[in-house]
Amino acid sequence: MSNLAARDTWFARGGVLLVALGAATWGTDTVLRAPLYAALAPVLVVLGEHVILSFYSVPAIFRRWRELRRLGARDWAALGFVGWGGSAAATVLFTVGLFEAYRSGGSSVNTVFLLQQTQPLFAVLAAAIVLHEKPSARYVPIFITGVTGAYLLAFGEQGWHLLTPFTQVGQAHLKFALIGISAAFLWGTSTSLGRFVSYKLSFPTLTGARFLVALPFLLVWAIIAVPDLPGAFAHGIVQPDAARNLVLLALFPGLIGLLIYYRGLRETPASYATLAELAYPMTGVLLNWIVLGQPLVALQALGVVLVLVAITLMRTGKAAVRDEPQPAH
Repeated sequence: MSNLAARDTWFARGGVLLVALGAATWGTDTVLRAPLYAALAPVLVVLGEHVILSFYSVPAIFRRWRELRRLGARDWAALGFVGWGGSAAATVLFTVGLFEAYRSGGSSVNTVFLLQQTQPLFAVLAAAIVLHEKPSARYVPIFITGVTGAYLLAFGEQGWHLLTPFTQVGQAHLKFALIGISAAFLWGTSTSLGRFVSYKLSFPTLTGARFLVALPFLLVWAIIAVPDLPGAFAHGIVQPDAARNLVLLALFPGLIGLLIYYRGLRETPASYATLAELAYPMTGVLLNWIVLGQPLVALQALGVVLVLVAITLMRTGKAAVRDEPQPAH
């Protein structure tokens, strides 16, 4: 099949829409996760999610273990990065960074958010190196539209002070800047490496493997970071709604979201997938407005429109990624 025919196939199947839909489910994360941090340390929340998800991961891997036998050394390295980096470290680092930044006040919160916005840049770079994707000139306006929309979603509430986050970077503690950029690197690179592995693993297997690989890493992290780990978890989980929220967090934005996401990722260039993931902050802002009553300002509404325009352009375009071969193994 020619490259053009292959591109037409994944556009017809709606892979980019599945990636966007999967990412959109992550928008429920804020509503479900925020109340948990009053009861559990961030690493315990992420660990608890993965323990619950192991009830899916273990049977999924057991039933499809033959798929894992097809993996070579580079595939295992990519899967390890996705599990340890994208599923575990990035989530914990970003959460810890935000909470500590909120407690410290000042410009640090904006800095964490701003530098995390560089995630698409890392994804596109990794896609070029690992997957040999070559975005064409038509990709550039789509990229600018999506990233501008994401920026407005994150900082639109600041109104005419929209550029303030840039001026505050120098005032922030170095550790918060490193946390934001590290999370962006881990999540962005995981998008491309996830697609790299998807050539050999079905989406149910890749989803289960991601969660299972991350679990021992998170357990060691929690043992080191949390004194009296069993007692701290037991005390937190009995708090009002904690157990319910943790289960919902694991099942909806976790399991269901990633199953849909990886189903679409196999048929979607990573350069596009990273922009389709902007459905995540878009739904997060909308749910904060609808459920939590946080006002939606005009610039944020414009951000929603721009993200939707970018996703629509990705769905209808046919030449924004050139010569995207399957990577050699």
